[in-house]
Amino acid sequence: MTVNLLDFDLEGLAAWCETLGEKRFRATQLFRWIHQRGASDFESMTDLAQALRSKLSANASVKALSVVSEHTSADGTIKWLFDVGGGNAVETVFIPEDDRATLCISSQAGCAVGCRFCSTGAQGFSRNLSTGEIVAQLWYAEHELKRRMGRTERLISNVVMMGMGEPLQNYQALVPALRVMLDDHGYGLSRRRLTVSTSGVVPMIDRLGQDCPVALAVSLHASNDTLRTDLVPLNRKHPLPELMRACQRYLAHAPRDFVTFEYCMLDGVNDSPSHARELLSLLQDVELGVACKVNLIPFNPFPQSGLVRSPAARVQAFAEVLQDAGIVTTTRKTRGDDIDAACGQLAGDVQDRTGINRRRVLHKPIMMALTGASAGATKVED
Repeated sequence: MTVNLLDFDLEGLAAWCETLGEKRFRATQLFRWIHQRGASDFESMTDLAQALRSKLSANASVKALSVVSEHTSADGTIKWLFDVGGGNAVETVFIPEDDRATLCISSQAGCAVGCRFCSTGAQGFSRNLSTGEIVAQLWYAEHELKRRMGRTERLISNVVMMGMGEPLQNYQALVPALRVMLDDHGYGLSRRRLTVSTSGVVPMIDRLGQDCPVALAVSLHASNDTLRTDLVPLNRKHPLPELMRACQRYLAHAPRDFVTFEYCMLDGVNDSPSHARELLSLLQDVELGVACKVNLIPFNPFPQSGLVRSPAARVQAFAEVLQDAGIVTTTRKTRGDDIDAACGQLAGDVQDRTGINRRRVLHKPIMMALTGASAGATKVED
């Protein structure tokens, strides 16, 4: 049985190459071929010895994900649906902007968190993605887009783990994937431009700070425990005081001096001036306060939610309460909503092998609502 080389960070690849009797520098060469050049054919890796190429052909592969569909928005946003087997599929969204190009990546098929404002909460959890399946989303997008655009330099400047699933509930696969993205022999991303979003898995926030600190976004969505528990059931296990202290600890290791708090604006639920003042009190609390930025997210309704997007004027009034107190606050601009790539909209069809029957599958929205940000509307700071 062959191994998928996308499953390895550089240390893992070096250890595996040792089992073939190869030295570390060969692993570095191989790593560069795979991630910097997008190669999957070992025979094309011309600076590797023929004996090594033969070993690789017999024992390994670079296994990409199958593309089920691709949709391009009028604003340039691209959404891919990838088949991950077993009737499961995940979606990945590319968001081009003038000064950056962001890719939003999924970490699970489905999600166990069950936030009220996320359409995939009803879908439930299917399985974790492997490291290779996480990395394959970036591998495909980076090299396919460079091919189309005739580019040779790195194209994707920012990656956000804000797609389907809760990344920190797939920690063992997540961290090696992050290391591939950060490695100068891989994609060379800055820690400041690689963001992990979480709905508040406190023990894993602490572990991430120790193991692989990158930018952190937290799905907050509420200004008190009662409301947050209703919107984000994980809050029962890790209530706000515990979550805020974890964010404080994380900043001791983080590449940024702030945490981004994401807040999905829900009409009549969490968007009143009193909610804004309560949120401000939490963020500036003497014991629990955290250096932060707040990102207000327009909610994209779906039928099962029973929720409605807050009016623009109320969102603006909410933002002004925070801004007047010195909290940097932005309102997210929706991207890709004409191809259902905006926050909370993602869904797709998966065709069975007969090519006849089709099953409608709701997928985890690429949305901050579950994991900290909306891929269909992501704005990541430099």
